[in-house]
Amino acid sequence: MPATMLQQVAEDLHVFPGAKHLPPTYKDPISNPPTLPEAQVSDGSIPIIDLEALHGPRRPEIVKQLGQACQLQGFFAVKNHGIPRPTVDSIFDTTREFFHQPKEERMKFYTPDPNSDIRLMNAYKDEVANVYVARESLKFHCHPVEKYVDKWPTNPPSFRKSSAEYLTNVRRVEITLLGAISESLGLETDYIEKKLGGHYVSLNYYGACEESNLELTYGVRAHTDPTIITILLQDEVPGLQALSEGKWMDVNPIPDTVVVHVGDLLQAISNHRFKSLLHQAMVNCEKERMSIASYCYPSSDAMIGPPEKVDRQ
Repeated sequence: MPATMLQQVAEDLHVFPGAKHLPPTYKDPISNPPTLPEAQVSDGSIPIIDLEALHGPRRPEIVKQLGQACQLQGFFAVKNHGIPRPTVDSIFDTTREFFHQPKEERMKFYTPDPNSDIRLMNAYKDEVANVYVARESLKFHCHPVEKYVDKWPTNPPSFRKSSAEYLTNVRRVEITLLGAISESLGLETDYIEKKLGGHYVSLNYYGACEESNLELTYGVRAHTDPTIITILLQDEVPGLQALSEGKWMDVNPIPDTVVVHVGDLLQAISNHRFKSLLHQAMVNCEKERMSIASYCYPSSDAMIGPPEKVDRQ
């Protein structure tokens, strides 16, 4: 059984105290997650939002599409996001180089302290459930970049430059999307943006898994994110799965897009109109896989809950 949403939020309070303002009546969306059936292939069924079109006369149409995707699916892909291809290639190269380093070099960033500004998370075996969770990740604060960059790794040498370039670009995407999401709820464009605090990122690495171990190994077990939104950059290797209509769907990578999904806090802000996405990651027996998850959180003094004008519908 995965951690419940409220447990996840509680664990993250040390890092993201803004989450403490969740309404006490907020329902846990994953108390009884489904078992893992064979996934349905989702090619062609993922809503695709044209970010560039938000800056032109089609904005009302795109805002409506975005709101429908948040309400019906809980996630969508974004094309024409403006993150340069060399920047994307560079952050993946840097992530690969970091996790290919000797273990002792990576372990410099291991700490059990949840308050740490940067923290390495290792793969582990859940002895109770008898499953292996294969993801390794480096999680760190990243906004504003100039406040945290000196705490980031210097090995590989490209780490700070490539991370700063990518994260500056993804922050711009985040602000643009949050403006449109606010409008889709009938709110002022900057309603959610005014609640923002820091920004957190996770560089995720999934090593290739021996085929005989696949039934006992997850990349990441089923969970929702205690965020406003999460922006996920995937490499070309499949692995992400999302729950849709009671079935797990493969969310296969679409070139030159990022995947955006609703978090628990946006579900609260939308008065449950939008649904926090239950998702998981599977491992691949042939190839390593990488993803970059950018987490959008409120400031520590933000009040999180539905504005009076937002109905559930």
